[in-house]
Order: sequence, then C-alpha cells, then structure tokens
Amino acid sequence: MQHFKTISAYCEGINISPPNHAHFDIRSFEDNMATVHHQMPAFRHEFYAIAIKADGEGKAVTGHFSDFPEGTSLFFNTPFQLISWDIVPNWKGYYIIFSQDFVSQSKVLTQILDLFPFLKIDKSIPFNIPKTRLTNILAIYESIWQEYNGDAHDKFQLIEAQVFLLLAHVKRLFEDQVDSELAAKSLKAADLKLLSRYQTLIQTSFYPDASPETPANLHSTSYYAEKLSVHPNHLNAVVKGITGLTALNHIHNHLLSISKSYLAQTDWSIKEIAYALHFDNPNNFSAFFKKNSGFTPVEYRQGANV
Repeated sequence: MQHFKTISAYCEGINISPPNHAHFDIRSFEDNMATVHHQMPAFRHEFYAIAIKADGEGKAVTGHFSDFPEGTSLFFNTPFQLISWDIVPNWKGYYIIFSQDFVSQSKVLTQILDLFPFLKIDKSIPFNIPKTRLTNILAIYESIWQEYNGDAHDKFQLIEAQVFLLLAHVKRLFEDQVDSELAAKSLKAADLKLLSRYQTLIQTSFYPDASPETPANLHSTSYYAEKLSVHPNHLNAVVKGITGLTALNHIHNHLLSISKSYLAQTDWSIKEIAYALHFDNPNNFSAFFKKNSGFTPVEYRQGANV
C-alpha cells in the first residue's frame, strides 16, 4: 500500500503537477482531471484535506465512508486515513490539503482539532452542502486559490485566515447535518470511540496546565491504556488497525507537533521546551526531535523563522 509522507509525493503519486508550497496546496478538480489517475487503490497520506465536489461521477472512499451524498458535497481526508477512488474524469470543485507542519507554524490554526472535531479520523464524514450556503463556501476556496497563485509576500497570512473561515463554515454545516447521523454511520463504533478518546487524552495530557502525577509516563502507551481502562495490547491493536500507526507512533507524532509549535512560535530555550514536554533532559528531547524530524531543534527553529 502506498503511503505519501509529503504533499509533493502525493501529487506525483496521483499524477498531477507539483505543489507550489511544501506544506499547503489548493487545486481545482477541473485542472487535475486531465492527468490525475482516475483509479487509485487504497493508500494513505499524512495530511488534512477538505474538498468540495460540485459535480462529478464515480466512487471515492474516505476511511469507511463510501456513500457520498448526492449533489454538492464536502468531504475530508485526515492524516493516515485510508483513501481510494474510481472516478469519471468530470469532477468539478476544489480541495485544500495541508500538513501538520503548516498547522504547527500557524498562530491561527494551532487548535484546529479542538475547535473543529470533524477533522478527527472518526468524524470525517462527507455531507451535503445546501444551495443557500454553496456560494459563500465556493467563494472562500476561490479566494484561497487566488492568494496561493499570487506573489504577495504575506499571502500565507491571508490563506491561514481564510482556511480558518472555511473551517468555521464547515463546522456549522457539520453540526447541522452530521451529529445526529454519527451513530447510524459508524463502523466499529466502539473502536472508533476508543481511538478518539486516546487521541484526545494525548492532546489534553500535554496541555500547559495539565499536572500529571508521573509526567514521564506521558510518553508511554501503558499510561494511556490504564487511563482508558484497556490493556495496552488492545489499545495498540485498535489504533493500528484503524490508522496504520502504532499507539506509540501517535504519542510521538503529537510530541513532534507540539515541539514544532514551540520552536516556531516561542522564544523558549531548548531546555524549557524539553521539560515542558516531560523529557528527562534536553539531550533526550534533541535526540527525539532529530530522529523524528530529520533536523535538530535549533535547525528547525532557524528554518521556521526564515
């Protein structure tokens, strides 16, 4: 199974032109149709994507949701979610796709998982867009597309704000249409609930005001399994079965995401960040960061602030 770690690799894998930016891209389906692979077997990528399909035929599968609403619809891809499609080359609409690095380096988007729960893997359900709201949402996509393809030096400040605005509109639609349907559309609801609780527990455990009794345990899956009242092996099996990643991978990915946010947006020392994230010492933090990002914390901070 293909697994795309970068947006560039994803674009190459589906046979469209490279993105203009490493961590963010926006495309119109019409532009893609000439070259994109019209059939893609199941694959994963490591990004968030939000798409509006105004028209088009064929079948796309996002996670375990294969029954797209008729008419204009919004659908999502979350990191590590299974995706596949078999489409007719007549799709119309837009999608944006962005990485966790894009989120980490943004002062506007850092709390998107808390504010916009439809971006979580167990809630990324496609749904219909009423005609009365279509014009506003399409206008946001078009505005993002124009900024992205322009040459203004501050264009990503506007893009981040427009992405937030888009997410706010989607949240309203999501709450209107989807919350009441979750139970009927869930597959393996107990497993998905456990995954969601696990992801949330990881996030809240590293909040600045959290005061765990044994902070070092926050890096261990056993700690979270105990909090969730399940065996560590069961937790790992459920998480890996849905996402393709181990339970420990999820902890490390979250640690890496927070680390990047601190390095990009604060003047905290490496030592302060290490202890804030409950590492035993700064050297262990630096080794972890280098192993998982390919950069030292100092190198990443310098690159983020260029």
